[in-house]
Amino acid sequence: MARIRVLVVDDHRIFAESLAAALAAEQDVEVVAAGSVPAALRALDRAAADGRRFDVVLVDDGLAGLDGQDPAANGTAPANGGPNGAPAEGGSGAEPAAAPAPFLARVASAHPRLRTVVLAERDDAARAAAALQAGAGGWIGKDCSLSRLLQVIRGVLRNETHLAPALLTHVLRELTATRKHRTESELLVEALTPREREVLRCMVAGLGRKAVAERLYLSPHTVRTHMQNVLGKLGVHSTLAAVALARRAGVGPADLDPAPVR
Repeated sequence: MARIRVLVVDDHRIFAESLAAALAAEQDVEVVAAGSVPAALRALDRAAADGRRFDVVLVDDGLAGLDGQDPAANGTAPANGGPNGAPAEGGSGAEPAAAPAPFLARVASAHPRLRTVVLAERDDAARAAAALQAGAGGWIGKDCSLSRLLQVIRGVLRNETHLAPALLTHVLRELTATRKHRTESELLVEALTPREREVLRCMVAGLGRKAVAERLYLSPHTVRTHMQNVLGKLGVHSTLAAVALARRAGVGPADLDPAPVR
């Protein structure tokens, strides 16, 4: 019997351990609990390296990165510089810092076969829509029954999308409104040069100036100029805002492995 490998990502230890224990009671389910985004990413990488990939991730909506923030970053880097306000990577204070990709975006990029389900304390149509756009296969309340959760887990493995019926109409409305904003964002992104779009995709992947320079075989000064041009053409003032706009336009992160051929 094929077993379903599930990773629970929640910083409420009692909830995470209780949920993991309940799921593990199922004969065809194997569960690991992680209390933070960094721990979850390490678990995913270790499993992939060992050839024991996870099938489904259940992630708390506060850790999923639905606000464009990466919980792993803990707010240690200011928007326009390094720690404590120092210029990042040896540049002037004008250089935008890298915006770490949120958890769902990282998972979608690094583990495309993995299915994700967001566990929420309450229904929120806007956040549920954002989760679906970021690649989640479902949005479900933490107070749902175990049988319902198992139904969702097995459903997303069949490429189904699961939402509470009461949320469906509101989520569709949110997605329609988002599509309008996305169209506007797409026009801005289309105005970028091919090289600027490459740089933008690296920004979406969370790379800083030095890493972008190494990946695209450019000087850090040239990358800095490209980044400033991207911000100017998109009409934003920070890397985080540029990444948010890029995601609305459907721009995915650069494929970080392997590096492009020179």
